[in-house]
Amino acid sequence: MIFNLLYKELRLAAHPNLYTFTLLGVLVIVPAYPYGMVFLFGCLAPYLTFMYGRETNDIYYTTLLPAKKGDTVKAKCMLMVLAQMTQLLISLPFAVLRVHVLPNGNPAGIEANVAYYGFGLIIYSIFNVILLTQFFKTAYKVDMAFLLAIIPSAIAVIIMEVIVHFPEFKWLDSVAPIIMLRQLPILVVGIIVYIIGMLIAYRVSAKRFDQVDL
Repeated sequence: MIFNLLYKELRLAAHPNLYTFTLLGVLVIVPAYPYGMVFLFGCLAPYLTFMYGRETNDIYYTTLLPAKKGDTVKAKCMLMVLAQMTQLLISLPFAVLRVHVLPNGNPAGIEANVAYYGFGLIIYSIFNVILLTQFFKTAYKVDMAFLLAIIPSAIAVIIMEVIVHFPEFKWLDSVAPIIMLRQLPILVVGIIVYIIGMLIAYRVSAKRFDQVDL
């Protein structure tokens, strides 16, 4: 049933811009560009989908299907994870390519390196936890949920982009293989935070949605 619901999300509930913004992982090849914007696009896409779902009464329609409320929440969570992970996977070959095409680095902020992806997973986690748990309080008020989620996420992106300009954190901006090994713990922490964050988001959201009277 859950995969049928995910299929429904992809075919009916997903806003067309979800697919467009997912493809914007390629922006890591653009010279002198703040690559943190990729993660913000990865946050904006689910918001547009939730807003689209509100206008089309998607939540109400889904609850009429022979599925538990918790499965409705799970399908939304899986859609977000699928879109964000696809965006990162699309960006990876371009991140590798830019090292050879643009070897002089990124003056606008952090390089698309191991630390970058670790920070990105943390940024996604911040956004997902807040958006999902706030939205499923009512299953309707998505705009306020988005504002509460995007502000700390944007602050985290700014910190990521600015911190690499300080000499003591310059190692976070390197694409040298030996230095990226040093960055590996950041990626590991990002993966753990993302997984735990999504589990918390699902459990809290499912509990809150179960109390919503549609």
